[in-house]
Amino acid sequence: MPDRIADEAILSAVDDGFARQVAFLADLVRFPSQRGDEHAAQSFMAAAYEVNGYAVDMWSVDVDAIRDLPGFSPVAVSYDDAFNVVASHTPRNATGRSLILNGHIDVVPTGPLDRWARDPYDPAIEDGWMHGRGAGDMKAGLSACLYALTALRSLGYQPAANVFLQSVVEEECTGNGALACLQRGYRADAAFIPEPLEPRLMRAQVGPIWFRVEVDGDPQHASGAFSAGANAIEKAFVIIQALKQLEIVWNARKVDDPHFCDHPHPIRFNLGKIEGGEWTSSVPARCIFEMRVATYPSQRLEDARAELEACIADAARADPFLANRPPRLTYNGFMAEGYVLEGADEMEAVLRRSHTAVWGEPLKEHVTSATTDARFFGLYADTPAIVYGPICRMPHGYDEAVDLDSVRKVTQTIALFIADWCGLEPVDPEARP
Repeated sequence: MPDRIADEAILSAVDDGFARQVAFLADLVRFPSQRGDEHAAQSFMAAAYEVNGYAVDMWSVDVDAIRDLPGFSPVAVSYDDAFNVVASHTPRNATGRSLILNGHIDVVPTGPLDRWARDPYDPAIEDGWMHGRGAGDMKAGLSACLYALTALRSLGYQPAANVFLQSVVEEECTGNGALACLQRGYRADAAFIPEPLEPRLMRAQVGPIWFRVEVDGDPQHASGAFSAGANAIEKAFVIIQALKQLEIVWNARKVDDPHFCDHPHPIRFNLGKIEGGEWTSSVPARCIFEMRVATYPSQRLEDARAELEACIADAARADPFLANRPPRLTYNGFMAEGYVLEGADEMEAVLRRSHTAVWGEPLKEHVTSATTDARFFGLYADTPAIVYGPICRMPHGYDEAVDLDSVRKVTQTIALFIADWCGLEPVDPEARP
C-alpha cells in the first residue's frame, strides 16, 4: 500500500465530512466554557476523541506539579475544575515525524448579553459565518484538528507517527494548561496550533503580563465639609496615567526589534478591570485595577517587571498622599515570554506546500501583538510550534464569528500537513471505530 495519497482525495474527504464538522463545532460552542466552567466541554471533547478510537487522557491540572517549571504563570483562582484532555494516536509502524495538535477550550466572558445580536451560546450561521463566543477563538481550531484526521481515516489512512490532540484550559489567562501537558510528558517533533489569527504563518508573538494594583484613599464625607480626604479612584488614575506613559516608551523601542519594528502598535497596556468606592456620598477608600501589558520577545520578564514596579513607585512618590500610602502590586495571571518561530525550516516548507495546494497562493507571514500557547513548545520543549488558523471576526468582542469557508480550508491544510509531515499508513482494519 502506498504511504502517499493524492492531495485532491484529501481535500475532497474534508469537504465530504464538513457538514458533520460544522455540526460538531456548533455543539461545542453551546458549552459556555469560561474560566472555571470548562469541565462539561472537556468531557464532550473526551467523548468525541474516544468515539473516534483514540486513547484519551483527561486529568485535573495540578498547580504544585507545574509551579516550578519554566513558563509557569501565577495562579489567582481555583483549579478544582481545570481539566485537560489529550487524545493519542499510535501508529502501527512509526516511520514518520510526530505531531502535537493543540487548541484551547476556554473562552473569555461575553460581557453584557444585551449587546449581542443573538445568544452567544446559541450558534447561528449567517452569510457563511458561525456566530458565538468561542466559535473562532478557538473551538473552530479544535474541530479542524479532529476532522483533518477523520478525513484521512475516511480514505483508509492514518498518520505513520504519534499524534497528540490536545484540548487545554487556561490559555486565555496563564497558559498553564499547555504547560501541564509538557509536565505530563507529551512531546513531539512539532506542534501545530490553529488559533484564529488568519491562515498566515505567525512568525512572532508578544509576551503578556497581568498584574493587579490596589490603591488606598482617605474616606471622608463627599461634601468636603469636614476634610477633603483622598479619592482612591482618582489616585488610581495617577498610577494608570503613569503606566500609559510607559506604554509610549515601550512602543518607541520597536525600532530595535527585528520582528515588530514595522508593527503599528505592538505594545498595549490594557486597563482590563477597575473597581472602587463604597458609597456615592463618601470619598472612595479603595480602588483596585488590573492591567495586561505586552513585552517583546527580546525583553526579559525580570526587566519588564522592574520597569513596571519602578513606574508605579515613582508615580506614587510624586503624589503627596500616595507617597505615604504606596500602592500594592501583585501579579495575578500571565507571566509569559514572547516567542519567535525559528529553526523550523522543514516544518515551514510542509506548511507552505499544504497552504498553496489549498489556497492557490503563497503562504504569507505576520507577527501578532497577541499571545498563544506556542511559546511553551518553542521555548521550553525544543519543539517548533506553528500558529496558523481560520479567520475570526471580533474575538473577545460582541458577536464573535468565524468564517466557515476558512475553517474548511484550514482543515484541508492541516490534513495535507499531517499527510506530509507524519507520513501515512493504512488504517488497521481491526482498530476502532
